[in-house]
Amino acid sequence: MPSYDFALILSRPLYEEELDPLFDRTHGAVTVSIITEPQHADRSGNASCTWDGPTLAAAIMELVEHVETSAPGVHVLRVEADPLLTIRDIAERVGRSADSVRHAITGARGATGFPASEMSTAGHRLWRWSKVAAWYGLDDPQLVEAKPTVQAINGWLALRDVVPDVAPAPEEITSALSLVIPHVA
Repeated sequence: MPSYDFALILSRPLYEEELDPLFDRTHGAVTVSIITEPQHADRSGNASCTWDGPTLAAAIMELVEHVETSAPGVHVLRVEADPLLTIRDIAERVGRSADSVRHAITGARGATGFPASEMSTAGHRLWRWSKVAAWYGLDDPQLVEAKPTVQAINGWLALRDVVPDVAPAPEEITSALSLVIPHVA
C-alpha cells in the first residue's frame, strides 16, 4: 500500500489532553500543532503525516475521521498534499546529499533557478515539493494524483461546512474519486 504525505488544516490547534486519543488512534504517526492556553484557540491548527492507504483520498478521509473523533470540536477545514520540505527531506527524495541540494539552492554548481523557499520556520527554510520535483525533472505520480484529489476533497470539506445535510458521506467521495482519478491524473 502506498504512503502519502499530506497535511490537514484544522479549525484550531489541539489541546494537550486531546493528544493521547489521537496518538492511540494513529499510533503516533501524526504531528499536530498544540495549544496550552484557551486564548490561542482562535488560530488554525494543522495535522501532518505520512499515511498509508489504497489511494490518497482514502488516506485523507481516514485521517480526517481520526482527528475529528479524537478532538471533539475540531473540524478539518482543508487538506494540502504538496508537502513543504527541508533540505534533508529534498536530499532524501531526490537521492542526493544535503550538500548537493545546498549547492543547487545557491547555484554554486550546475543549473541555476532553484525554486524559492515557501517559508522559513525556526531558522529553517522550507520548499514546496512540486516545485523542487519539477526543477529536478522528476515525475512524482503522487503529485499528479494529489492535485485533483485535494481539489475534490477541499470542495467536499467546504460543502460539509456550509450545508452539512447535503454533503455526501466520506465513503461516497472516496469511491467516486477512485473511479475518476485514474482518468484525470
